[in-house]
Amino acid sequence: MEKLQFYSLIFLLLLLHVSSSSSSSLFNISTIPFTTGFTPLFGEPNIFPSLDHQSVQLHLNQYTGSGFKSSDLYNHGFFSAKIKLPSDYTAGIVVAFYTTNGDIFRKTHDELDFEFLGNIRGKAWRFQTNMYGNGSTNRGREERYYLPFDPSKHFHTYSILWTTNNIIFYIDDVPIREIVRNDEMGADFPSKPMGLYATIWDASDWATSGGKYRANYKYAPFVVEFTDLVLHGCPADPLEEVVAAACAQRHDQLATIGITPKQKSAMKNFRSKYMYYSYCYDTLRYPAPPPECVVDPVERQLFKETGRLKFDDKHRRRRAKKRGQVMGARNYGNQEDE
Repeated sequence: MEKLQFYSLIFLLLLLHVSSSSSSSLFNISTIPFTTGFTPLFGEPNIFPSLDHQSVQLHLNQYTGSGFKSSDLYNHGFFSAKIKLPSDYTAGIVVAFYTTNGDIFRKTHDELDFEFLGNIRGKAWRFQTNMYGNGSTNRGREERYYLPFDPSKHFHTYSILWTTNNIIFYIDDVPIREIVRNDEMGADFPSKPMGLYATIWDASDWATSGGKYRANYKYAPFVVEFTDLVLHGCPADPLEEVVAAACAQRHDQLATIGITPKQKSAMKNFRSKYMYYSYCYDTLRYPAPPPECVVDPVERQLFKETGRLKFDDKHRRRRAKKRGQVMGARNYGNQEDE
């Protein structure tokens, strides 16, 4: 009888695992197989779908990186994946998970980015989020953060919600950044259909300490794995100006998604602990903050005129240690971007 109960429990746990891996937990949206919604972008010999097509690996070696893109473009939507990043020495390596329409609108493209920036051994992966609208590449809207965990040990969920009203970036269902549309932004707010892309590539010239540390192919291949892929939106013709009624209804549903008070508190907590650069506080680039910036006077005091934190890593660690608040995850996340 005890054995039966034991195996029943194991079966229940497996069932729960299967159920949780078949949908995005944030909005209970079904995931799709890699071969159903995506096509190779470049480096096809370095793209390795799993046998069940539910996940895919991208490799970078001394010959080429690799990438894939969604088969369709989408007029707004929710895009998500669980990602496990390369481990060990990853200096000069960039893994990107983003939406764009740059293949079609080369001079007026829109883009929403997660970019993960590799590092030397013993230093944490860092990442940035960014937004471009209508080809406004001279008005980058970068924010940079430390990760509060080692992203090479386990899968973590990274999501982008793009509606007519706002853009929200999530990690593990926690919102970490929201961009709210306003009239002053004009065409800087992405408005044309975009596809979802994922890539791994060599960015040795800038990705780690401004190019000081470059990719070392002694550690190749560098492998990033994606699973639980989500494309939730209406496929759209980028040249079609009228949105179909069914798509308009889905847009309306997406537009009702906001940030709850509990999520807002979690977002503020994440940003206060892990954001180390914000364009909104970079007065050298933008003497007047761009119109979407909500400048918090208390938060503003933490940043230099360059938009970077005033205190270096050693100072923060000493202060945290005195308060008895040094945690393993924070130790991993709080690495200086040299």
